[in-house]
Amino acid sequence: MKTRFNLAVIPAIAAASVFASPAMAAAEAGSADDAVVAEASSSDDAVSFSSGALGADYTIAPVTMQSVAKADSIALAQAGSGGGGAGATSRSPTYTVTLNQDSFFGFNPSFNGLIPVSDTMDVSFYGTFWTKPAFGLGQGNTGDDLWTEFGVGVNFNLMDGKLKVKPQIGITNGSLLSGGEIVGGTTRGARFLDGVVPSLTVNYSDATFEAEYYGGYYAALRQRNGNAALDFAHTWLNFGYKATSNLSFGPHYELLYNTRNTYPGGESAKTYEWLGGYLQFSLPKGFFARFTGGSSLGDGDTGDFYKMSVGMSF
Repeated sequence: MKTRFNLAVIPAIAAASVFASPAMAAAEAGSADDAVVAEASSSDDAVSFSSGALGADYTIAPVTMQSVAKADSIALAQAGSGGGGAGATSRSPTYTVTLNQDSFFGFNPSFNGLIPVSDTMDVSFYGTFWTKPAFGLGQGNTGDDLWTEFGVGVNFNLMDGKLKVKPQIGITNGSLLSGGEIVGGTTRGARFLDGVVPSLTVNYSDATFEAEYYGGYYAALRQRNGNAALDFAHTWLNFGYKATSNLSFGPHYELLYNTRNTYPGGESAKTYEWLGGYLQFSLPKGFFARFTGGSSLGDGDTGDFYKMSVGMSF
């Protein structure tokens, strides 16, 4: 019996990881140093696999760290121009909360914190609350065992703060990547350390232009050689023009790929590929609202994609 498996990014995935989802939003923090933030959204393309904890014809989606990347960029912009002469004591820690909703991942709030440790480096921490039941133990999930992501990393402020490079490593908890705790062939519950998520986010922002690259890899950590393990590569790229200090817009490209599938009859395949654009309004102190939409690309993709994100920094 075949089960449909959909993935999309993604705040906060979300949205952070270094290989190729994921899958996406740029955010201005209110001055010339407004930072780029990519939205992590997701698609309507599907990967099929047989058997598993999820019910047939139910769609699930791993995350991308899109919302997380967005939160990082906003907080970085608030932290100041960064790379020049200011010491760690001249930049205050920041904390950003981002609310995301899209056509693939559903509602997925995230948070991100940045703690300056030198004039050019911050320690970061992030988390994403994946509220979609399919991220947990499947169609019958009523709110328990939901997929939960947490991670840490560092951020480097370069080119007087215009260029920001942030490698991170995160963990997922639940059952999406590992298949959950399986006893006698039956899924009994979720797993701590369900998966690991290395990622890389690169942001550029000056007075006129903004851009972001994100690459992340979601790999099963528990029961990796079992019959229900999944890996995903997620990447996106966007760049935009700042028409004013409050308005920016530009194109957005995103790809999510199921690189490993050990379900019986499962195989690696593209989950979705998106091309569209974004429009973002930004206010001082790291408040922003962004809408992104477009179409799926290639064979097997279905429908259009859309997402909306709002963020606030403290």
